[in-house]
Amino acid sequence: MKELEVSGVKIFWTGHDGFRIEGDGTVLYIDPFRLVSPVKADVILVTHNHFDHYSKDDIKKVVKERSLIIAPKELSGVELEFNCRGVFLEPWAKYHSDEFKVTVIAVPAYNVNKFRAPGVPFHPKEDGKLGFIVELAGVKIFHAGDSDNIPEYEKLRDYEVDVALLPVSGTYVMTPDEAAEAAKVIRPKIAVPMHWGEIIGSRAEALKFKDLLGDSGIEVKILDRV
Repeated sequence: MKELEVSGVKIFWTGHDGFRIEGDGTVLYIDPFRLVSPVKADVILVTHNHFDHYSKDDIKKVVKERSLIIAPKELSGVELEFNCRGVFLEPWAKYHSDEFKVTVIAVPAYNVNKFRAPGVPFHPKEDGKLGFIVELAGVKIFHAGDSDNIPEYEKLRDYEVDVALLPVSGTYVMTPDEAAEAAKVIRPKIAVPMHWGEIIGSRAEALKFKDLLGDSGIEVKILDRV
């Protein structure tokens, strides 16, 4: 399926960790990367500074002068690169835009068991890399960014997430098993596997994730790239 619609909000997977979300007249991107069919964006969320999440070429395809970029503190100043506005958040900070009718809550994203060298995680907690809870038109969508199944996910139950976008490829992020356990902690109505199909991971990981949640009461939707 190419489109997931929840209470009038449309969610499109643009490949890898990227999504386009549309609702209440707002177009929002998360981590646009190697876009096939770019659409101009009102809001662009960037989870962290790695090239496959902070892709300058892809942001340039969708940004416009009145766009708003929301990103972690490690990317402070990038709005100057794109001649737009920027908001830079620390974990658990909240930002609301009356103009675009969207609320964004920053969530920690980091590794606990994925290392580039002994004791050196690919995504260190101290970097302040992020996931996001996006509330648009009454629908709450959680994008995990590049993360493992971290203790902070216990807190996400309080937010009553409708849709959770979770990485499943392993190596740099959660494996399908770890992502399924994270979904059981977060308890969204719908879970969507991501971080596959580019660089690392395949549909096999997405299908395994779906199988692992088969009797959990969480509906799993595997999206086709748009």
